[in-house]
Amino acid sequence: MADRNPAPDTPELRERWGAFEFTESYRERADKAIARYPEGRQRSAVMPLLDLAQRQVGEETNTQGWLPLPVIEYVADYLDMPVIRVLEVASFYFMYNMKPVGKYHVQVCGTTPCMLRGSDSLFETCKKRGMSKGHVSDDGLWTLTEVECMGNCATAPMVQINDDNYEDLTPERLDAILDELAAGKQPKTGTQIEGKRTSEPEGGPTTLKDMVGANHDYRGEW
Repeated sequence: MADRNPAPDTPELRERWGAFEFTESYRERADKAIARYPEGRQRSAVMPLLDLAQRQVGEETNTQGWLPLPVIEYVADYLDMPVIRVLEVASFYFMYNMKPVGKYHVQVCGTTPCMLRGSDSLFETCKKRGMSKGHVSDDGLWTLTEVECMGNCATAPMVQINDDNYEDLTPERLDAILDELAAGKQPKTGTQIEGKRTSEPEGGPTTLKDMVGANHDYRGEW
């Protein structure tokens, strides 16, 4: 699993990120997120603000983004919160990266349904491309993380890469996705089985077949 400890607080870290602040665009989005909450509850916006901060760091570093400690302190100050409270949130949820990551954060589900459907072979596919868990690859493109269930058990095995899910994977299908990403292209997201739309069985649905083309009312037939 991913290391949830923050990166060491070094002079180099302070020099690079100590002056971090939201750009005008990100500030507008942050203030909009805060405005969703009633007076006195603005600290409830800590999760969207951490996400925005991570995305801005990602844009500045051409990576998927992470949360250096000075950035966490900035979010705490923005919301008038104790830094430790913001750090607790950032280190608890896996959507936040506590260490630098590559341009593409490859998160492979290793929970039982995905493991039974071949997730071990997906880790091997990543390893052959120079990825190792918790590290940025030498070319700066990839970071590999093993994660727990992400809710796609019916289309296992699956991988989340940055904001997108790729499902019904085989080593060959994952290789093709990674090739496209490395070439700067956007692969097809969701299921990777040709002709399959969502989580229906391969070959099409076996029940409620009339629902495929229309909102069929079955109640009179029961």
